[in-house]
Amino acid sequence: MSLKKNPSIGAALALSLAAALPASAILTPAPAEAAAGDLDKAVAALRGISTMKADFVQTDRAGQTVRGVMTLKRPGKIRFEYEKGVPMLVVSNGKSMYMVDYEVNQVQRWPISNSPLGALLDPSRDVKQYGKLIPTSHPDVVSVEVRDTKRPEFGVITLIFARDGSAPGGLRLTHWVALDSQNHRTTVRLANQRYGVSVADSAFTFRDPRRSSRRPG
Repeated sequence: MSLKKNPSIGAALALSLAAALPASAILTPAPAEAAAGDLDKAVAALRGISTMKADFVQTDRAGQTVRGVMTLKRPGKIRFEYEKGVPMLVVSNGKSMYMVDYEVNQVQRWPISNSPLGALLDPSRDVKQYGKLIPTSHPDVVSVEVRDTKRPEFGVITLIFARDGSAPGGLRLTHWVALDSQNHRTTVRLANQRYGVSVADSAFTFRDPRRSSRRPG
């Protein structure tokens, strides 16, 4: 399944840890004292994001990449605006995630809690309860894997942070790796993160191609 035909996997943060984490982050465990409290810090960093915009590069399991701009507004709202020439949009209005394919006039919908992105967006998801630290060899890299072992259909997401005093909670979300229940993997890497920007709720709406494609009568 190609990236263009299923960017929701990437946006839903489809992706597998082993293939996406940099080797420097998974070779050896960090000292225990360096990791102490990092899970709490990661939770605080996520909760500290009110709004954020960032450029992103999304890579699917076949290595295909596509770029765009991500807009996030907590709780629950996110938009992946893809580069020109990719007739796709992934957007969440706080309750449901939508993958809009303007090429074939189709819309897919699912609850945000049912996707790996729920760890990032769903205010009812307890990241600390379902998350665990993944050891890294770099003291400035924090990696958190989130999965609900009782609900494997929700998939897995691994959130990677870099220590940054200017970011909420002192940790800057740099990328994530998500793996959905069909083993579709997507990596999303962020750059040029801007926090606390003004974002209207209208940014999380979309033009429904199914309506515009209907013929009168």
